Amino acid sequence: MTIPRGTAPSPKYQQLAADLRRRIEAGEWAGGGRLPVETELEEHYGVARNTVRLAVDVLVNEGRVARVQGKGTYLREPSRHDHRVYARPARPARPARREPLAPSGEVYAAEAAAAGRRLTVDFEVAVIRARRDIAAWLGLRPEETVMMRRQLCRVDQEPYAIEESHYRAGLAAGTPLMNDRPVPGGDERILVQLGRTETAATDHLTARMPAPAEAAWFGLGPGVPLLVNTRISSDRRGPIRVVETRYAADRARLLYELGDGTANG
Repeated sequence: MTIPRGTAPSPKYQQLAADLRRRIEAGEWAGGGRLPVETELEEHYGVARNTVRLAVDVLVNEGRVARVQGKGTYLREPSRHDHRVYARPARPARPARREPLAPSGEVYAAEAAAAGRRLTVDFEVAVIRARRDIAAWLGLRPEETVMMRRQLCRVDQEPYAIEESHYRAGLAAGTPLMNDRPVPGGDERILVQLGRTETAATDHLTARMPAPAEAAWFGLGPGVPLLVNTRISSDRRGPIRVVETRYAADRARLLYELGDGTANG
């Protein structure tokens, strides 16, 4: 088999990577199988060894395969984990009442348990200068001080998500939100006690490449991006907090459930 030539062909290694990608997606080496060795790919495609290496580099950077020293190149089988960013309510809200949003920590734990997996969370707390966008969402001056509560979430010990909640410093001061440990009932319970029940939110979903520290914590290859979900929650009095959650794109799928679930397709 040879790689066809077009009127304006892309580099040969990219064409080879595209065909290997097609074969992977077709399930040719499913179940963590090993790709053919370089000499086999050279002969099969009629290309030079450097072309093969560059093509495999592309797939490594995409997180599709991994090189194992002395053994070969194997398909990566990422353990993708579903997270319901917005879940359909269990019961319709009463017309005159706005129901509080579900605690995110409880959602993570329930999803892990339902999948037969184990969730572990480490907490960090810091007082920082707010980014300009976070300050604007909270109605603060640029770089005004906020309290940031970070959760480092792992599923079966694999890094899964970094969740950072940003609060006005005055709202969090002197409350359990300042402690670097779990809060029974979630941060949401403390907000309810403070008279700030989250009843509405706006989500911003984006993707970007990770910073070096993020790539190191997640253990990402150079071509794997992050999914970034930023939620600005509020009540009738205004914004309460900004929660930015970052997920590795090769191991997370974000789900949004809309409607009451009774419609028949």
